[in-house]
Amino acid sequence: MMQLSGATKIVAAALASAALGLAAFAQAPEQKKAAVGKDALAQVNAALQNGEADRALALLHSLAQSGVEVAEARNLECRVLYMLDQWNRAADECEQAVNLDRENSRYHLWLGRALGEKADRASFLSAYSLAKRVRAEFEEAVRLDPLDGEALSDLGEFYYSAPGAVGGGIDKAEKVAVQLEKVDATRAHELRGHIAEERKDYVTAEREFKQSIAVSAHPASQWMTLAGFYLHRERWTEMVSAVENGASLAQRDRKACVALYDGAALLTRTNRNPELAAKMLEDYLASPAKTEAAPSFQARLRLARLEEQLGDSGAAQRERAAALALAHDYTPPQDAKH
Repeated sequence: MMQLSGATKIVAAALASAALGLAAFAQAPEQKKAAVGKDALAQVNAALQNGEADRALALLHSLAQSGVEVAEARNLECRVLYMLDQWNRAADECEQAVNLDRENSRYHLWLGRALGEKADRASFLSAYSLAKRVRAEFEEAVRLDPLDGEALSDLGEFYYSAPGAVGGGIDKAEKVAVQLEKVDATRAHELRGHIAEERKDYVTAEREFKQSIAVSAHPASQWMTLAGFYLHRERWTEMVSAVENGASLAQRDRKACVALYDGAALLTRTNRNPELAAKMLEDYLASPAKTEAAPSFQARLRLARLEEQLGDSGAAQRERAAALALAHDYTPPQDAKH
């Protein structure tokens, strides 16, 4: 082998270093694009959680495809559309996310959710085929991540509420509850409570819902679940008391502030204590920990109706304008329109 002189070695090393530098320089724009893409998707998610539907969609539509995680962008767009009650478009976007990344449990979960909402509004024959797809997506989400408490809960809910013809069954839901117990005891008790309700075993249902409160680290939401149980049984005094307990806890617990939104919905639905319902929505909207599960534009529309009911038409108008600024394309359900 030919030996290189000292000078030649120095030149060779310099050339190799320069080549590496050029390669790094060539890669830098792509790396920068990827970093910008991740930052942009983080901004989309922040807007989504804050209920800023218009801003989230604008950010998504401005993203260049290169350097962006396209599957994640599709999933985020699905969730924004889901928040806007645009179920068909949401399902299409979620399906695109799944097609791009079939190993992502969360993408299958959100596709199942969007298809479920679509099925609820479909004709009988369409709903039948859609329901089977919902089951398949939830089952796949759990298969890919058997430790995901949300996916297990959604699968369990499907099993206890869906007929056997599309793959439902209370016995299947009970097996999910056993699996969920090892992952999230709070959700497991809630699931067992709903299963007992389905069986009309109301004593067991109430006990399970109370047990979910006892084991939860953030029990405000579980109080609202118990309140919902009392609503179904027309136990009005206990329902209001449960809402009040949950609201008190939520006001001191940022991680549970969504319970304020849920509790206000229960009071509004039953025409009880509109002052408390309005206060709960105001507190939720003032929280820095809002969530896509309780879109702030929907909270503002609900608050507007309560303000009107309480005689403050000016406040109602301001809330509607604020909701429109967040989601100009949102069309509330017929029974919730002004």
